[in-house]
Amino acid sequence: MAKQALRDFQHRLAERLQAARTQGVAASWLAVRAGAERLLVPLSHAAEIFPWTDVQRVPYVQPWFLGVANLRGNLCGVVDLAAFLHGGEAASRPALAQAQCRLIGFNALLESNCAVLVDELLGMRTTQAFAQSSARQPSDPEYVGHTYVDHEGGRWRELNLQALSQQHVFLEIGA
Repeated sequence: MAKQALRDFQHRLAERLQAARTQGVAASWLAVRAGAERLLVPLSHAAEIFPWTDVQRVPYVQPWFLGVANLRGNLCGVVDLAAFLHGGEAASRPALAQAQCRLIGFNALLESNCAVLVDELLGMRTTQAFAQSSARQPSDPEYVGHTYVDHEGGRWRELNLQALSQQHVFLEIGA
């Protein structure tokens, strides 16, 4: 029952994502959770969303680089987003938590065969979902954009996948 509900949610989310792309901008961001952090990924930067799949480990890489996965016939590098953002090691997730995880592929226009692992999809958000925003802090990495606060007081950070895909620290996966 829970698996069917999750599949239905994913299907509705995929339909809304496609509609947003073809009918104009109804939503600005895909909202995700990576570790304890809530992030907003611009819809134009994301491609397909994949369920968790087996990732083939690669030796001698950064601890946040999970390995490679075959995503619809494309070999993609997979990065644990929470571990990358906090400079840590990829978390070991129990099977139940892994089933909730998703891989977000980068848009082909970004020319990066990569997907980021997020712990949970939280839907789509528009600017109307937020009560206030603040500009990017000078201490933030270049791939972190504005910070938004929703009407319940929750803090969200914008994650620019285009800028991320061009960062030396992101491209250098070798340990």
